[in-house]
Parts: sequence; C-alpha cells; structure tokens
Amino acid sequence: MCGILGVVATTPVNQLLYDGLQVLQHRGQDAAGIATAEAGVFHMHKGQGLVRDVFRTRNMRSLEGNWGIAHCRYPTAGSAYNSAEAQPFYVNSPFGLMLAHNGNLTNAEELKREMFLQDLRHINTNSDSEVLLNVLAHELQAAATGYQLDAETIFKAVAGVHRRVRGAYAVVAMIAGYGLLAFRDPFGIRPLIVGRNAAPEGNEYLVASESVALDTLGFQIMRDVAPGEAVLVDIQGNFHSKQCAERTMRAPCIFEFVYLARPDSLIDGISVYETRVKMGEYLADKIKHTLPHIEIDAVIPIPDSSRPSAMELATCLKLPYREGFVKNRYIGRTFIMPGQAQRRKSVRQKLNTIAQEFKGKSVLLVDDSIVRGTTSREIVQMARDAGARKVYFASAAPPVRFANVYGIDMPTRGELIASDRTDEEICREIGADGLIYQDLDALKAAVHSINPSITCFETSCFDGVYVTGDVTAAYLSSVEDQRNGAKNLSEDGETAQLDLNLVVAD
Repeated sequence: MCGILGVVATTPVNQLLYDGLQVLQHRGQDAAGIATAEAGVFHMHKGQGLVRDVFRTRNMRSLEGNWGIAHCRYPTAGSAYNSAEAQPFYVNSPFGLMLAHNGNLTNAEELKREMFLQDLRHINTNSDSEVLLNVLAHELQAAATGYQLDAETIFKAVAGVHRRVRGAYAVVAMIAGYGLLAFRDPFGIRPLIVGRNAAPEGNEYLVASESVALDTLGFQIMRDVAPGEAVLVDIQGNFHSKQCAERTMRAPCIFEFVYLARPDSLIDGISVYETRVKMGEYLADKIKHTLPHIEIDAVIPIPDSSRPSAMELATCLKLPYREGFVKNRYIGRTFIMPGQAQRRKSVRQKLNTIAQEFKGKSVLLVDDSIVRGTTSREIVQMARDAGARKVYFASAAPPVRFANVYGIDMPTRGELIASDRTDEEICREIGADGLIYQDLDALKAAVHSINPSITCFETSCFDGVYVTGDVTAAYLSSVEDQRNGAKNLSEDGETAQLDLNLVVAD
C-alpha cells in the first residue's frame, strides 16, 4: 500500500504536499518523495524513510512551483531496500513525465518484455510503477499528433493504459508543460478522491488516496475518482474528466476499511469509522448466537484500529469496555521487520498492559485482523502474564487465507496462520481460550450498509476470488517464488513485509 497526492494550486505547493504526506504516512513508511514543476522545469527530492526524515529545509526550498505530486511508499513490488525505487519516477520521452502509483500490476513482467521488444523502452528497476510510467509515456506518444497534447489526446492515452495494464492502480502524474493527470483502475480497487479549494486567484485542485488529506489541507471534497476514470487539471487550473475504460466495476478493497485507511477518511462515500463500528455490531451478533454462555468480564481492544469495533461490540453485549493496552508512540516505526524474533520484541516495546484490567478476569481481546498470528500469540501471552484468568480473541475480519496481489504486501500463504488451519487450530496456535472470527458476508454487509450503492468488494485475501480475473495459480506461485527467493537473500531468512496484525500505527 502507498499514499499518493497531486495538486494544482495558485501558490507554492511544497509545504502543502509535505503536510499531505504526513497525513498519509500510515500508508507507507519505507520511502517518500515530492516532485514539483515551475516554468516547465521539474524539481524532485525523494529518499528512504519517514516523511519527516526524508525532507530537510534545503530540500523543501528546492521544490519550487505551484503544482506537483507526492508519494509515500510501502513496497509490494521490487525491493524494500532499493532507494532507486522510491517514487515519483521520471521519464523524459516523449513529453517529460513524473508518476507516482498506489497498487500492484499483475502483468508487470509481461509488460516489461513488451516495453523492451515492442516499445523499445528500458526499465531500470524492479518496480511496477516504472513499468506503468513507461506504458503511459508510450501511449501518449502513440496518441499524440506530433508533439502537441490536449485533453482528448491524454484521455486516449489513459484508455490505452487501461487496455494494456492489469491489476490495481491509482495514479498521479505530471505532464511537463501541461498539467496534472490522475486515474484509477477499471475496478476501483485502490482509493482516489478529488477536492477543490476556491482560492482568491482561482480554483485549486487536490487528488489523494484518502479524504483525510483533503480535510486537513482545507480542500472541499468533490467526489471519488470513478473506476476507469481520468481527471486532468491543466496548469491554468482548468478541470477535465472522462471515463477511459471500456468496462468498469466498482470493487473497492475491503481491507482498506478493516485496517489500511484512517478512521476519519471516506472511501467511495463510505465512512471508515462507521464501517468499523458496524463490524463490532456484527461480531457481537455472532458471539450472541455461537457463544451465548461465554463469560466475559471486559472487552479490550488492541490499539488502535480495532477500537471502534471493540467499543460497539461491548455496547451490544452490554459488557464493560476497558483499555488494557497502552501504546508507546515514541518508539520508531516497526512495520518493516526482518525477523520473527524482532517482530515479537517490537510488540513488547510498543504495547504494555495495564495489569489491573487483566488480573483475575476473563477478557475478550478484539483486533482488526489476524495475519501471521505471531503478534496475536504474543498479545495473548501478555494478557496471561498480566494475570488474566481466561483470554478470548475476536477478529473483526474473517480469516486471512490467501495472498493479496493488488497492493497489500501480505505474506505468502505459508506464512498466513489461517491458510491451512481450522479456527480451532488457530486458537491453539495463538494460545487463546476461544477464537471468534467475523464472517465474510457480515463484513461485506457492514461496509455495504454505510453506502448501499456499493455492492461488490475486492475480498481476495479472505476468499481467494480475484476480481480482475487474470490471477492464475501460476502467477501466485511465481509471486511466492520471488518472495521466497528474497527471503533466502536476507540476513535472517525473512523478507521485509508489513506486519498487518500489529495494530500500532499512528
């Protein structure tokens, strides 16, 4: 997952883009980059690390111009350690393009071969975002008459991208001398929203991964970018949009609502916070029907994203809600952790128990999801060490049984605790006295209830159904082989992957 921003304003945008990246930092902590444009010249600075560490005053001063794009990265393709894969990416032919991308292309290897053999373009990194940039550049060249661009030509090029590219992608791009382009894949898997600000000198436009960026930067929400749609804002501030895909389906990634997005965001007209409250309601209903005689003294969330679900669950079951874990916010981010030992250590560093909330009690711990299970096991043990008499564990999401190939770097199936275990076996693995998972239909209903017009969701990590229709067993095996190969190259035998069930992000 990554965070992207694009803006056309009437005043310098470097601070605006920096502030926006800070708000979207939860979407990627591996690298960050900002590109701006002034008088036909691109300025860019990018590097590995958190936004606050990548940019210094001297870097910000060099980012001149009234329009630009920004990106914070968590790698799902390529290498977590290669600084060359930080975004945005740049290509100078034929028009000069900067591009930043959130998602994952499922036909990136095929496109690389096409780029080299047919389009005569060379890809320098293993990042699928560079592949996407070169596909866009080629389609612009093919669509243009000479070297003149207009809105219809650019939209024709995006249509060409949609025909060639498979997978999930939300994109912001700068076209030198022309303006800001943003578009979303035909399934709308990854989020993208556009807002407007009425400045004294004219309208300003901002596109971002989540609405929270618009809120904090003072932009009014216009709407979500539709699946397959392209939005174009030229450097004079004129706004254009067009549907560029032949067939579309709105199928947002349901894991955005479970974990990835901030609770104060809206995605496709759906409040992330309200969906998490609803998840708690549905989970409580399942407990009532499947475990009616369970004795619980307190419902305790695993900070932070499970709080709304835990609070609503406690309310529905008429049980005390308690804060039993305190998060240390001043320890460095540990999403990218090279080994199981370090992962377990990080839990103890970031979370500490309030012993009196556990001693002698039967507690129900609520988390947003269980992915590897290592963190869940450690948290259950922490509760027991604090004196809990019984420890039950509830997940606001169903079992994660399948790899995600649309922009969430979930582990290989061999690392997913639920891939080949029953609920009872998982319960024993994490050391709990009982385990309750959300049902997938209930999860869909929780999100659908907030916006009934959304009837389809991307849920592949739960049910193995890949909405794009092009994900084969051979492709999944190749992804696992690549990750296992990277694992063998790392110092302690593990890749750097997102520990999704460690819910301690800001």
